Amino acid sequence: MFTGIVSDVGEIVSVEDRGDLRVRIRTAYDPATIDLGASIACSGVCLTVVGTGAEWFDVDVSGESVRRTAADMWTAGRRLNLERALKLGDELGGHIVTGHVDGVGTVTGIVPEGESHRVEFRIDAALAPFLAPKGSVTIDGVSLTVNTVTDDADGTTRFTINIIPHTQSVTTLGALSPDQSVNIEIDVLARYLQRMEAYRGKTR
Repeated sequence: MFTGIVSDVGEIVSVEDRGDLRVRIRTAYDPATIDLGASIACSGVCLTVVGTGAEWFDVDVSGESVRRTAADMWTAGRRLNLERALKLGDELGGHIVTGHVDGVGTVTGIVPEGESHRVEFRIDAALAPFLAPKGSVTIDGVSLTVNTVTDDADGTTRFTINIIPHTQSVTTLGALSPDQSVNIEIDVLARYLQRMEAYRGKTR
């Protein structure tokens, strides 16, 4: 379980195809504090630590994870938003995040607003019911508030968020560009509410 509050920006230093991908990620985390088997969210993807060393940790990325995440994400040089698993007693500064990617969105526009940036994303219609203005969404592992949601006639949905200067400086979101793909996780509470509503409709 995570909160969407990034605590380090790592970088992929190597990728080895072993059937699954063995990915080595450079980090500022103290390796002495990272247990084998620990969970770390890597740009929104919950992965298990399988090795550690000086300034790095290794994870295995399955084919399923590769298929469900942003294009070209698992390549050397890629910067990743990192968050360690939530501990009992930690401050819940963002919202409840599972580290399970629900879909991939695409950046369709970036507009400066003061010192912040308003960023628009396009997503498939399947995720549309789970987004609402002032609700929560996770983008590449970062907890953000939805500003607006627009449903288009072609079946896609667009939504916007604001990225403040602090978020731009401590995450990878400050380097977003048009047409870039990102990992999207919907609010887990919205997911359960939608399931409850669908089940209630079947029992009427």
